[in-house]
Amino acid sequence: MFKIEPITTGLCFPRCNSLHTFFMYQNIDVVMTDKNNRILYLYQDFKPWQIIWPKKGVYYTYEFAANSMDYYGVGDIFRVKRDN
Repeated sequence: MFKIEPITTGLCFPRCNSLHTFFMYQNIDVVMTDKNNRILYLYQDFKPWQIIWPKKGVYYTYEFAANSMDYYGVGDIFRVKRDN
């Protein structure tokens, strides 16, 4: 939130089944998965000042730069490399 420079990394929110884009200045892609990282919901080019209300079965919510999730679809297994 509150960032004007282009998004270059993704964010993971465990145990998160809803989302808002208040105070964001750019569109994002949102991937919502279950505990096994199977994609349940995929929102591409999601605009600022919007809400995704709580979704049943969602465990992880990921945010990425807009239009970066073109090769994924609902039902796919989402593979993520996490930096620790």
